[in-house]
Amino acid sequence: MSEAAPGLFLGQSSDSGAGRPEQLLFHRANRHGVVAGATGTGKTVTLQIMAQGFSDAGVPVFCADVKGDLSGICVPGSPNEKLLARAAGMGLTLTPRAAPTVFWDLYGLKGHPIRTTVSEIGPLLLARMLNLNEVQEGVLSVLFHVADQEGLLLLDLDDLRAMLVHVGENADRIGREVGNVAPASIASIQRAILQLEQQGGKAFFGEPALRLEDMMRTGLDGRGQVNVLDATKLMASPRLYAAFLLWLLSELFEQLPEVGDPEKPRLVFFFDEAHLLFNDTPDALREKVEQVVRLIRSKGVGVYFVTQNPADIPDSVLAQLGNRIQHALRAYTPAEQRGLRAASDSFRANPAFDTAEAIQGLGVGEALVSTLDEKGAPHVVARTMIRPPDSRLGPATDAERAAVMAASPVRGLYEAVVDRESAEEILAARRGEADQTAAEAKLAEARAKADALAAKDAEKAAAARDKLEAREQARYERESARPRAPARRSTRETPIEAATKSVLRTAGSTITRELLRGLLGGLRRR
Repeated sequence: MSEAAPGLFLGQSSDSGAGRPEQLLFHRANRHGVVAGATGTGKTVTLQIMAQGFSDAGVPVFCADVKGDLSGICVPGSPNEKLLARAAGMGLTLTPRAAPTVFWDLYGLKGHPIRTTVSEIGPLLLARMLNLNEVQEGVLSVLFHVADQEGLLLLDLDDLRAMLVHVGENADRIGREVGNVAPASIASIQRAILQLEQQGGKAFFGEPALRLEDMMRTGLDGRGQVNVLDATKLMASPRLYAAFLLWLLSELFEQLPEVGDPEKPRLVFFFDEAHLLFNDTPDALREKVEQVVRLIRSKGVGVYFVTQNPADIPDSVLAQLGNRIQHALRAYTPAEQRGLRAASDSFRANPAFDTAEAIQGLGVGEALVSTLDEKGAPHVVARTMIRPPDSRLGPATDAERAAVMAASPVRGLYEAVVDRESAEEILAARRGEADQTAAEAKLAEARAKADALAAKDAEKAAAARDKLEAREQARYERESARPRAPARRSTRETPIEAATKSVLRTAGSTITRELLRGLLGGLRRR
């Protein structure tokens, strides 16, 4: 439809012979809505024509592609005879054309990567992603509080791990300040982070973080950008999928200014597989969802939940969804019958048919439609043949997807990861400084001990020396006090005395011999 059209053409009512066009008024599109129906009844096609219709009106769109079929919106359609006949029966001329599409993917495989920081996610949604119990969620809240108090940025899961170690090491101090932190809870959170990483959640946390303005672009031709999130792999981690979409919705709520009821929405947000958002949802998180859905309308954002049965959505949220499109439901079990009755009761009854029976009898491409009128009141439900799309029915090929990404206005903005200083680096630096300080203190202590030991050894040596000197002094004093005996003359001859005696002995011997010789000789001679 053109920009001047008052609303988005959904299809042709078949309640009367001539029928009437069913359309969703643009200035009532921010009153939210629901698209429901069993698998294979045409919900994806309805989502596709709504996304392209809003885009043609200049409204940016965000939608999740759970099965891969929605990617065909980036390729002009090739309608067959059946689709052409359906369009002709509505007085509609199909003009095959593609919507201005940007592909996104949390894992960066089939679209531009989407990242956000741990701080932006917050403890409530992160606890939902990690499937934490109430006590563990409390510990996570303490962790965020400590990070804020100490000025530590939480950007990725490595920062989260570093903070868990930091909180555990300082549990006594932190416990006295903000509450007890049990080691068992920290260990449980660490295991949950590991599981999230194994599911591919690590790629979601980091920088550069997604800027909402990159999802709310309008082209030079006046058409709004259709943002398609490839969720074929993401659906294997339903908690991550639901928490991501809720985070994105919360970011829109927090960042966009109030605009009241604009002529057309600033953005339309399709939440596919909406039941995943409410499965096992804690009360606090459900209250947050209700608050966001209730208040984001005034920010000019329309939220459309896509699910199999409206009963999957809590009544407090369902009551806020004014525009409703219901495809066929099957009711074989008592639970399915209750769901069918709940779905039929949510419509303003049409006296021309029984709503519950009509829901079961709808064919593929048919739906019960009830939108808001000019005054904001719901129209009587009408059985409607949904119009064919202008873009392709079915998925785009890998080559077509690659061509769209190559021409994307956000190409190159998010592909490269940025790793700036955050909690992990700061805490590692603190730990390094603490280790260095401890090493220096230990070295100083060792030196002090060595000095003390050396001083003690010197003291012992001095004491031993003093003791020895005292002992010698005492011995000297004892010897000095002992009475002395008279000195005896030495009988030892001196060398002079010995020589003199030797000379005398020699001389004496000679004279004696001479006397004796002369005496004897004289006697002999006589």
